[in-house]
Order: sequence, then C-alpha cells, then structure tokens
Amino acid sequence: MNSTTAPSLQLFFETINAYQKTGALKAAIDLDLFAAIGQAPATASEIAARCQCPERGIRILSDSLTIFGFLVKEDGRYSLTPDTAAFLDRNSRTYIGASAEFFLSPGIVDGFSELASTIRKGSVHQSELGTIEPNHPVWIKFARAMGPMMIPAARGAAELVTLDPSRDSKVLDIAASHAAYGIAMAQKSPRAHLVALDWEAVLTVAAENARAAGLGDRFSTIVGDAFTVDLGSGYDVILVPNFLHHFNQADCVRFLRRVQAALLPGGQVVIVEFVPNEDRVTPPPAASFSLIMLGTTPEGDAYTFAEYQFMLAEAGFREAALHPLPPTAESAVIAAK
Repeated sequence: MNSTTAPSLQLFFETINAYQKTGALKAAIDLDLFAAIGQAPATASEIAARCQCPERGIRILSDSLTIFGFLVKEDGRYSLTPDTAAFLDRNSRTYIGASAEFFLSPGIVDGFSELASTIRKGSVHQSELGTIEPNHPVWIKFARAMGPMMIPAARGAAELVTLDPSRDSKVLDIAASHAAYGIAMAQKSPRAHLVALDWEAVLTVAAENARAAGLGDRFSTIVGDAFTVDLGSGYDVILVPNFLHHFNQADCVRFLRRVQAALLPGGQVVIVEFVPNEDRVTPPPAASFSLIMLGTTPEGDAYTFAEYQFMLAEAGFREAALHPLPPTAESAVIAAK
C-alpha cells in the first residue's frame, strides 16, 4: 500500500499569510491587550473596556491570538499562556514587546518586500548599504528595545572569560549598542574598565545602561566606524557581539586584524553570533538568520564555525573554540592572540 502523504497547501497558506499573524501580534502589543488580561481570565467585553475599544475588534483579535497560541480561551474567557505572561505582559520584568518596534521597522521589513530583486542584483535593493549604513536609525531602536533580550547571552558569554582579579583590566565592546555584553563582563570583574564603541546616538543608550548598572567611572566610549576609528590598545578582552554577520569574509578578516592588534598578548576576542551547522539548515533559529542578512545587508551571512576558524586564523588568532549560549540560539566563538 502506498503510504505517501497527499500533497497539502497548508504550508503555502500559512507562509503567504504570515503577515496577518504579525499584524495581529503588533496590534495586541500596541493596544496593551496582554496587560489588559493580566493574571485573571477576562471576557472580550472586559478586555475591550480596559483597552477602550469596541468589542467586535477585540473579540476577533483575541480569538485569533488564541488560534496562534498566544492566548487560551475557556468558557468565553481569555487568559495568557505562560510564555505570553512572561514576555508580552507589560507588567512583567521580562517584557520584550518593545522589541516589535525594531523587528518591524522599515529598515528591516522593507528589505523583504522585493527579495527577488535583491537576489537578482546580488545585494540589498533599498539602499547601497542597507542596515550597515553609517548612523542608520534602526540601531537606536535596536539598542533601546533589544537590550533585555540579550542579557542571557551576555551573561553566558561573560562566564566563559576570566580576567585577572589582581590587576586592572580593559574590555572593549565593539558595536556595543545597548552594551549588555560589556556590562555583564564588567559586573563580573570589578577591576575591569569597559570601553563601548558605536555611533554617537547609539552610545547614549549604552551610557544610560552603564550608569544604571552602577559602572560609574569604569565606563568610557569611542565614537565612530569600527573599521576605521582608532580602537586604542592594551585590551584584555574585545567583545564583538552580533557584528560580523553584516559583512563578507574578507572584510571580517580585515576587521579582526585590527582587533588582534588592539589586544594584549594572550588577550581574547569573544565573538557572539548565530552559528549554523555545516549543513546551513540546522539548527533552524541560527541557520535562518542568513535570510535576514540577505534582505538587509550587501554581503552579510550567518557563518559556520569552520568559517570563523578560518577568518580568525587569517587574522592571527589561535585556539578558536565554539561555546553554545543556551537558552539562546547564539554561540560564542572565543580565540586568543
């Protein structure tokens, strides 16, 4: 008997209509619907009153969010799932709803409106440089919205590096953004001075976060392009989180040579990235990141560990090692000078 599954259009319709899920989730965040439900199950009428909206729209939206897995509906009352309560209720300490502004910003979304054109041309279509354009406003949104999401990976990366507690040390955080990685390293090492490098507008966010973390006089900044600005020297650790994926391998090697020169002998570079397996399709969260780079950068990619080993060796580093950073989809690649 032939047990082959009959062809199905389900995946096609789920994918072609995926924008509807995105729109529904964004609407719920904009309306603060998840906070309106909170800890106690509520009817559509009750949610509508709290959101100050007509009931029809709230009912349809709430039913849709139930279908999508964000809510649970029982006896006409809606309640939050554990994941929704943790991450999408504004009253939760782990709220990430603000990140929607970055994920759905024109600088990101527009890169996928005519992806076929990008592929034909071999580069992004919306501008010459895409999101790597100097002072691109999307990175201010990223810095303000994404910092809390980066804390688990930042703390995991900090645990992989030990600084000499008997002397002062220097840590450079390149493309620092929210500075979560550098802050985690400085908090772990009380004698470490953190230097954050990024565009001037973005560094205002890093400085705010550093002050809030109590770093005080252990924090300073470098403003400019990481490929051309003077990095300084004498660093024990240089952090490169979520940066190299924006560029081709030759540019990565050129950049890493600058990093190598700025480190003390024996100093370490800590690269944090989405690192797919050699098959480039697993694990899906890391492997699928290459599509984002296709739509938003001229030549970026999600590089495998073997590719990072090659780039680091070309730049003069040794002993590269791969360290997954659970529960996130990212990994740290660490190498010594």
